[in-house]
Amino acid sequence: MQTCSLCRQDGDYQGVKALLRGHTDIVNAVKFFPGQGPFSQTILSGSVDKTIRVWQANTASPTGFDLVAVLEGHEGSINCLAVFKGTNIFASGSADANIRIWRIESLGGGISVEKVQTIQTKPRYFALALALHSLGRGKDLVLAATGTKSIVQVYVASSDGQFCHQVTLPGHEGWIRSLGITQERRSADSDLLLASASQDKYIRLWRISQAKPKTNLGNESAFGNLERSLSNKAHKLEISQNSYSVSFEALLLGHEDWIYTVYWRLEEESLQLLSASADNSLAIWESEKGSGVWVCITRLGEISAQKGSTTATGSTGGFYIGLWSPDGQKLVSLGRTGSWRLWNYDRDKDRWLQGVGISGHTKSVADIAWSKDGSYLLSTGSDQTTRLHAAWNRGNKHSWHEMARPQIHGYDLNCIDSIGQTKFISGADEKLLRVFDEPRATADLLDTLCDIPANSEQILPDAANIPVLGLSNKAIKSAAVEEPGTDGYADAETSTSAVYGQTLNVDRPPLEDQLARHTLWPEREKLYGHGYEISAVASSHEGAVVATSCRASSLDHAVIRLYTTTDWREVRPSLTAHSLTVTALCFSSDDRYLISVGRDRQWAVFERNAVRPEEYLLKHSNPKGHSRMILDACWAPLETGRVFATAGRDKMVKIWSIGAMDTECTVTIAAVASVTTVDVSSRLLQNNMLVAVGTETGVVTLHILQLHNWTVKGKFELGNS
Repeated sequence: MQTCSLCRQDGDYQGVKALLRGHTDIVNAVKFFPGQGPFSQTILSGSVDKTIRVWQANTASPTGFDLVAVLEGHEGSINCLAVFKGTNIFASGSADANIRIWRIESLGGGISVEKVQTIQTKPRYFALALALHSLGRGKDLVLAATGTKSIVQVYVASSDGQFCHQVTLPGHEGWIRSLGITQERRSADSDLLLASASQDKYIRLWRISQAKPKTNLGNESAFGNLERSLSNKAHKLEISQNSYSVSFEALLLGHEDWIYTVYWRLEEESLQLLSASADNSLAIWESEKGSGVWVCITRLGEISAQKGSTTATGSTGGFYIGLWSPDGQKLVSLGRTGSWRLWNYDRDKDRWLQGVGISGHTKSVADIAWSKDGSYLLSTGSDQTTRLHAAWNRGNKHSWHEMARPQIHGYDLNCIDSIGQTKFISGADEKLLRVFDEPRATADLLDTLCDIPANSEQILPDAANIPVLGLSNKAIKSAAVEEPGTDGYADAETSTSAVYGQTLNVDRPPLEDQLARHTLWPEREKLYGHGYEISAVASSHEGAVVATSCRASSLDHAVIRLYTTTDWREVRPSLTAHSLTVTALCFSSDDRYLISVGRDRQWAVFERNAVRPEEYLLKHSNPKGHSRMILDACWAPLETGRVFATAGRDKMVKIWSIGAMDTECTVTIAAVASVTTVDVSSRLLQNNMLVAVGTETGVVTLHILQLHNWTVKGKFELGNS
């Protein structure tokens, strides 16, 4: 996301308010259109699908917004949008090396949008940032554009005219990621300040004025040899009968990596600039009243030298965006680890204090699994993390948050399941499975915040960490207090092998830096045997047996391996039935049966050996269960008999019933797209079975099946809250 608007904080932490669906690819830019009347609650969004979509508020809509216009014409991804309060003009920048100017107007209570102008960038570059503002007291407009070059181009136009290029501002040494423009004071004749943030780690400020350009090189002493590269040449802008000038104002130094965004905040006579960088920090800049030198007055985030804090050029850390709240008393930042961090300004302490933010996966979620008692949810995916989500209970308020990040891995994770209440197993692209134990720190946290009782009699490890250049979480002991060395610092061994008692606050969910460093689960066991990437895993309900499979293109590897959880030995022989990858495994609620489905369009049911309970034998199979690959399967409650469901790429969900000698398909549910997942409620609803169906388009539908005649009684689509 290129830009966003900070919504009023919800004290109940109720999460997503609505989902606006329409784009067919990644959304790069979002802007609230700051107009009046019918435009007062209008959203603009630009996407990789080469379209701009206009959303208008509508209280009658389930989402609160309706899609009122789809703007086409760009031949590349939409990278950025620019709007300005007081005008009905907005601009869009695209990967087709064009900038388009649009006019939005009210039309019979609705909205009409027309293209006004197409600007071809010269020299050719892809626009990554745009800034739009009015000039002086008149209705003249200035548009700043930049992107995959080290220059800023300035265009001017009268209110009804065309934008024309007048000035090119050099100075940066890398791509320019963000632009911000604002008035210096709250007066009509105030100068404008333009900020440009670049991958060269610097922010440059430019002054746009109608009078004689002002000179401010108050930072020379700090620049050293950079002084010769700081040009204060006045560039002229001429439009209609008015004349303006653009001159270099200041160079802001301090960030250690790419700078992604800059945002101004003007309050009374106080002007501040917020910058977000890949060095895992936010910086607030302000001009000193006496000298006029721009200095960093506040820095938030993490020290880049700490483990886990990484850079744009080396890894997984960094802040993509920083935003002010409307009153300037809150800051939020979106990081590469998938977390919105929140800071609140405490006037009494004159400092910014971090509050509860929002976290989540940054790439596709591959699998989820409830704990055995349903008290918390585990999720894992392509961002190489496993996350634990639970409800934060405080009086009569309840909200779900990420409470732990048990696994931070080096491979994409594909599957997960819980083993008992304090263990889980996960499989990744590394050909082996890993088993993890809940540490005491997480158990105490869940007990305090989520009312999930911790077993005081069970011996749990204190915490875990990841050794340097390692993938296995190692159990470590917790130290109640820090014991500094003789030189006043904790020794290296202590700092890397102990977690201190004050690391986690117990009055609110862990913050992002705590999740990444102090909520890991220690690894208990590794399970070997598969020759390729792990594709599916399932644990029996009683937690005695684990079934696993891997990606396969032959009979030799398309086997299901069973492991006992008492001594973690493999149960031989492996289960054979499939010829291609087994995509899903599921045990029945009494663990008597195990179902497997695969890319070979086949499903197979294995029955537990009455003599050796850890063994399973093939009972039924159907080599043509679906016309295309089968992606998921699940069991219905025992009250329905031996019934299971399968979901396939053929856009079908089939309900199967196991008889004395064979199985039969009792119901077929058609979907609008390929079905990727299916589940059945563990309890009957007035003698009806509830089936949830998920498709690759993101649509989830609920189907009510009548058991007495196996017919679909009702269907409900879930999508917007």
